[in-house]
Amino acid sequence: EKFKNDEAKTRQSSKIIILISDGEDFGEETKSVAGDVEDENIKLFTLGIGTEKGSQIPSQRGYKTDRNGTTVISRLNSSDLKSLAKNTNGSYFEISESRNDVPKLINTINSIEGELRDTRMMDVSANRYFYFLLTAILLFCVDLILPVRTIKI
Repeated sequence: EKFKNDEAKTRQSSKIIILISDGEDFGEETKSVAGDVEDENIKLFTLGIGTEKGSQIPSQRGYKTDRNGTTVISRLNSSDLKSLAKNTNGSYFEISESRNDVPKLINTINSIEGELRDTRMMDVSANRYFYFLLTAILLFCVDLILPVRTIKI
């Protein structure tokens, strides 16, 4: 819906969505939402995080449990993420103990034709921390050179 609302303001030539997930249980509306994404000509890039072996999910009281009190194990379900990406003309990427496809994801996004919507320029040479640092070093040296006299009463 964000793409539809902004389309009236700015004509976008390329639209992408990045879904970061372990791939487990997307819910009942997954197929219809994926169909909507495909109909709107939006590329869906999926980034799978985790391992197929799985791991426990930390919470405030130890590890997350289900209704029966069993510890929940989160496993990477890459097949569903790959399927979603393929159905929407996107790509699948993975972060696991043996793979890190984030640079590939960034390169893929950079290679997509589109227009720049928002950018900010920052002038890092305008930082003035140097003056405070120089003052602190000067005061430190003065403290080392000048003796402090204590008066005993």
